[in-house]
Amino acid sequence: MTERNGLAMRVLGGAVAALAVIGMAAGGAQAQAKPKTPPKKAQSAWVKLCETATLPRPGKGGKTETVKRDICLTHHERLDGNTGMVIISAAIRVVNGQEKPHLMIMVPLGMALPPGVKAAVYSKEQWERARNRKKVDDKELKPIALKYSLCHPAGCTAEITAPDGLVKAMETGGGLMILALNAAGRPIAFPVPLTGFAAAHKGKPIDSRKYGEARQRLMASIRERLRKRIADQQARAAAAARTPKPEPVKK
Repeated sequence: MTERNGLAMRVLGGAVAALAVIGMAAGGAQAQAKPKTPPKKAQSAWVKLCETATLPRPGKGGKTETVKRDICLTHHERLDGNTGMVIISAAIRVVNGQEKPHLMIMVPLGMALPPGVKAAVYSKEQWERARNRKKVDDKELKPIALKYSLCHPAGCTAEITAPDGLVKAMETGGGLMILALNAAGRPIAFPVPLTGFAAAHKGKPIDSRKYGEARQRLMASIRERLRKRIADQQARAAAAARTPKPEPVKK
């Protein structure tokens, strides 16, 4: 695995809830008497991480040289709260010195690989229609086809150089609809809200150390929840096994 993909794999392959991290940085407002509670601001569904990596590049005489580049990943991730497995992950990766960003998507294992993945940005109006289960005309959309590049225990990742206008559309859009086919050939939709994408992508990255700490706490919480669930199931099964069966009625 190249270092260029290192940050992406750690983020896309790790079970980290962006909302948990962002919540750590949110400061509490001072208590003041207010006539009525203001409406809650929509919480960002995206988070930005950056790091400096050493990347290979062709050198003189056919030799490979290395160069340091800043890599930033603006990503969204949704987890299964019971297992910690990633349900869907989407990211825009920007490498300093490269002209265009990349779109990266990760879906769970068990999808049909040859068809790849399709993604389409919905405007805010289209996204609202989709949320209300109203039909969105396919002719209004500009789907992007991605091919799978890597599968690992957390899922399968597809990647493509971002088409012109994609990032801008994501900054002003309502959501990103991702479509994959499962092993039976049935389409599976993964809706990804774009709430907070523009602010995260244009803003400063979050603290990587705090992000990592939030990751550890989140996964520890999920593991403990899973452990308790298994223990409860085993206790119920043991209790059922100890319960004497009623004797058959004699005729």
